[in-house]
Formats: sequence, C-alpha cells, structure tokens
Amino acid sequence: MLKRVFVAADPGRTRLRFAARAVLGIGLAVAVCGLVGQPLAGQVTGGLAALLALFTVADATVRGQAVTTALLPVAGLPVLAAAAVLHDFPVARDLVFLAVVGAGVYARRWGPRGHSLGVFAFMTFFMAQFLHTTPGQLPALYAAVLLSVLSAAAVRFGLWCYERGLPPAASPAPPAGAGFARVTTRQAVQATAGAGFALVAGQLMSGQRWYWAVGATWWVFVNTASRGETLVRGFRRVLGTVIGIGLGFLAAVPVHGAAAPTAALVAVAVFGIFYTAAVSYTWMMLWVTVLAASLYGLLGVLTPGLLALRLAETGVGALGAALAVLFVLPVTTHATTDAWIQRALRCVHACTAEAAARLAGSPTADPAPRVAELEQLLGRVRLSVAPLVHPLNPMLGRKRRARRVLALLDDCAREIRGLVAVAADPVASHDARLAAACRRAETAVEALTEGGSEQVHRPAEAPAEPALAHLHGLERALAELAEPLRAPSGSRLVGA
Repeated sequence: MLKRVFVAADPGRTRLRFAARAVLGIGLAVAVCGLVGQPLAGQVTGGLAALLALFTVADATVRGQAVTTALLPVAGLPVLAAAAVLHDFPVARDLVFLAVVGAGVYARRWGPRGHSLGVFAFMTFFMAQFLHTTPGQLPALYAAVLLSVLSAAAVRFGLWCYERGLPPAASPAPPAGAGFARVTTRQAVQATAGAGFALVAGQLMSGQRWYWAVGATWWVFVNTASRGETLVRGFRRVLGTVIGIGLGFLAAVPVHGAAAPTAALVAVAVFGIFYTAAVSYTWMMLWVTVLAASLYGLLGVLTPGLLALRLAETGVGALGAALAVLFVLPVTTHATTDAWIQRALRCVHACTAEAAARLAGSPTADPAPRVAELEQLLGRVRLSVAPLVHPLNPMLGRKRRARRVLALLDDCAREIRGLVAVAADPVASHDARLAAACRRAETAVEALTEGGSEQVHRPAEAPAEPALAHLHGLERALAELAEPLRAPSGSRLVGA
C-alpha cells in the first residue's frame, strides 16, 4: 500500500499541485473567515466548503469548473437552512436527510456537474449535523460558505490555475437503459436504502454522532457501479479509518486542540487527502479520519472513546452499503467490468486511427486527447476489476485472469503512448506497412469488442522502425487479450 502511494506515477506533478493548491485555497478561506470575525463554527464551515469546492469540481473545461463552483452555494445553502430548521424535529430531519442522499446520487446522471452539486448538498447537511447548526447561526454560516467558495475560486481560477483543456472525465458508470436500469436511478435507490439502515443503526449506537454512519454509506457509493466495487470500497473505508484512528491517537489526541499544532496537523491531513485520493481510497480515508480528529480537537470534544465510536459508525455505514448493493437492485461485477473494458478497447481503436492519420500527414488529426481519455478509462477498468484482484478474493483463477487483462491493457496503453510520441515527430513518415499494421490493430479491436476474439491473430516478427515496433507491440497485446476475454463461462474474468 505504501509503494502504491509513494511510487505511483504523477505525470506533470498533477497530484502534487492538486494537494498544494488545496492547502493554499483552504488556508485562505479559513483566514478570510477569521479576519471577518467568524466564530470557530463559521471557520470550520468555511474550511469544509472550500475543501469541497476544490475537491469535487471536475468539469472538463476551466469555464465549466467555474460555473459549477458558482453553483455550489445554490445547491448547499437551502440544504443548510433545512438542516438548521429541522434541528429539533428528528423524524423530519432524518427523512429530509435521506431525500438529500437519494437526490444527490441521482444528480450524477447530469455528469460531473451533477455529481459535484450532489456531493456539496449532502456534505452541507452532514456539516450541519457535525456542528449542531440552529437557525440563529444561519446568517454567519451563509457568509462563511460564500466567502470560502469565493476564496477557493480565487486560488483555483486566479492565483493557481493550471488546468488547460482537460479531457472529459469518464462518467462514474456507463450510462444505459431507463428507469431502474439506469445506473444513477438504481444507485439512488440503493444509497437511500443503505443510508436508511445506517441512520437507524447509527442512532442506536449514538444519538449525537449517528451521522457518521450515513456519511460512510454515502461515500462508499461514490465512483462505484457494481456490488463488487462497493464491497471493496467499504472494506477500504473501514481499513483507512482504523489506520487513521491509530494516527489520531498518536497525533491529534496529544495536541488537545491547541491552535497552532492543530492548524499544522489539519494542513498535513488536507494535503494527504488530495495527494492520495487518485491512487488509494484507503490512504485518503486515513487522512480524512485524521482531519476529523483534528476538528473535534478544535471543538474540545476529542477523546479516545470518540475515535472508537467513529470506527463503529463507519463499520455500520459500510455494512449498510453492502446490504444495499447485495439485496436492492444488485448489478454484477461482470456487467460493469465488461462495459468498461469494451469502452477502453474502443478508445484504443480511436487512438490508433488518430495516430495513423497524423503519420499520414493529416493536419487535423490529434491523438493526444484520445490518449488522455484512454488513461481515464483504464483507471475505471482498474476500479471495476478491484474486487477480483483483491487479496481476499478466494477465486484464484479469476484473480489471475483479471490481473492478466489489466497487464495487457497497460501494455496497450504503453504502446499507444509510444506510437503517439512517434507521430508527434514532424519528420516521421507514413508507408504502406504502417497503414497495414494500423488496420490490423483496428481489426483486432473490432474482433475483441464484437465477440469475435477467436479471429485475433498474433503478429509476425517485430520490425525495427519505431512506429511499426509500437504497432507490433499493440497487436501482440491485443492478440493475447483474446484468451482471457473469451474464457468459458465457468472461468470467466468475472462472475455473474
């Protein structure tokens, strides 16, 4: 796990910049709230609002990100008001909270913007429970949210704007069908059911901190599409919380809420959340737990017993998510994984065609965006296949097959990147052999995606020319993919 976080590739130092900018943006938001006289609750609210504004907004263009950021208060402030007004009416509060859960998940059908607004709305209600918000606090908290979102936007789009022409984000699940066949509809029902279980069980454990269980259920459903993904994510959430509680005992409890050391610990935790989010959900949850412990220290309520309660509530939330995906409109890992592999292979086809056109001298051909899209799709494949390659998976044959597919898809991506690099060379030339090799690679992809994997043939001996060598490697990887993808039903890559 350590190796995965600290050795993982960080092209262009994107994760490092993402994390550093988050610390700067959230620090500025908290500082602004303090300068205008916000109480501690307002500063905490502002810091969390800035964190969400910097973490969840993922539109493909800078302009789109700016629009989504501007819309965050529109989604969050009414929810904050509802949570405050219903503070003394627990039954109504609980029902509205579950409605926010369902609506927030359903909003993902509108892409990255819907996802961001849904998360912000949910976390605003969650934050109100965290701070025990009452109607009298609303004016100050409204101001804190607005100032903090504005501060985060000033850093993201002014002081440190490094996003330029980002590729469209791979949607959380391949859209398909209507009604309950649509992923977002099904997940909204599942998340609401799981959150309902977590809410009731969480309140039986603690009348004060029950919302941690609902929060755990909510975040387990983010970026998952099958029961296998959800179960693995729940396990990783609990594991990250366990490790984070251990670190909290060592770091947050001894600080006793002292301002300067707590601020430093919060900055480290924020950096850790943003730096590890893309490569390890376990590590991200570790830092989220440290951040929560630090905030409770600032509020003067941090005790070892509270950290133990957080672990128990997290376990209940993960259990709620697991029960929901197992018994409420379940979708198999096989269906989801197959869809993502198909999309990745079709993107390989598009990358090859664009690179071939570029080598042929087309002035409009640009394979670079396709390569970026392929990287995102491969990330989704890895997430979908994670249940199969998990150490606790007892089905060794499927585990080996899944690892083989991942390795060969990585080989395809590596050869595509090499081919694109050659195509970018202005002196690179095109010949008949190159055109034929591109056609063979495209035909192999078509055979794999249309169920004719037995028609994929191994290429001849590798040529010396760079472009042809990369195409040869791509052909070889595609040919080898045919075996695991056409496995008999008893030993398929994934199970029904």
